[in-house]
Amino acid sequence: MQGRIHSLESFGTVDGPGVRFVIFVQGCPMRCAYCHNPDTWEMNAGTLMEPAYLIEQYERNISFYKGGGITVTGGEPLMQLDFMIDLFTLAKEKNIHTCIDTSGIAFNPDNAFVMEKIDRLMSLTDLVMLDIKHINPEKHKELTSQPNKGILEFAAYLDARHVPMWIRHVVVPGITDDDKYLFELGYFIGQFNNLKALDVLPYHTMGVSKYEKLGIPYRLKGVPAMNQNKAIEKKQVILNGIHKRREELAQKQ
Repeated sequence: MQGRIHSLESFGTVDGPGVRFVIFVQGCPMRCAYCHNPDTWEMNAGTLMEPAYLIEQYERNISFYKGGGITVTGGEPLMQLDFMIDLFTLAKEKNIHTCIDTSGIAFNPDNAFVMEKIDRLMSLTDLVMLDIKHINPEKHKELTSQPNKGILEFAAYLDARHVPMWIRHVVVPGITDDDKYLFELGYFIGQFNNLKALDVLPYHTMGVSKYEKLGIPYRLKGVPAMNQNKAIEKKQVILNGIHKRREELAQKQ
């Protein structure tokens, strides 16, 4: 099973634990206003690559990946389930740590065929980095053009499956920086026992040039980059929500 691949990064340091071989897959149904990889949206583009070839590329620099492994990001990895299963099957045969960086948009608990494949893939996955764009359903659809119901259900599914989860959230001035929603996000993820880390990423404008080259209007034109110190403050709001939820759960026990 071949996968449609956008690009490869040999020494990723922000895509999971340790130094990692990062595979950017092609194709994504999300249209996030702040996406810095719009060139990964098209489903039928990219270069076809086989899992065995990608494992070979990993092994060329294997000495650098101690404490690291393989991360598949995108695009949206869960749009290529058969390829992901084959890739991670080979990876686990070689004891390689496997990580998926995903929006969770492809999760569909009402589709037994899809769920069977997701179950298989999760049995081969050591870590999921789940990017929750917005906790509010209406705001999420405005921001991404997609609903967040399945994404939030995916978080609960990962917890039930005991798959370690890192939550990622991009803080955009005037769009995703409202303390009310940030606290709600923290309160939501605070219920999960598999939550291992929280990454709050400040919005940046480094992807704007890609939109210009592709002839795609940039929806956040004029929105300033988020100050790093401000992002740290906003992370604390999410942490407050996590702590509140966990306090309530502890009181019920």
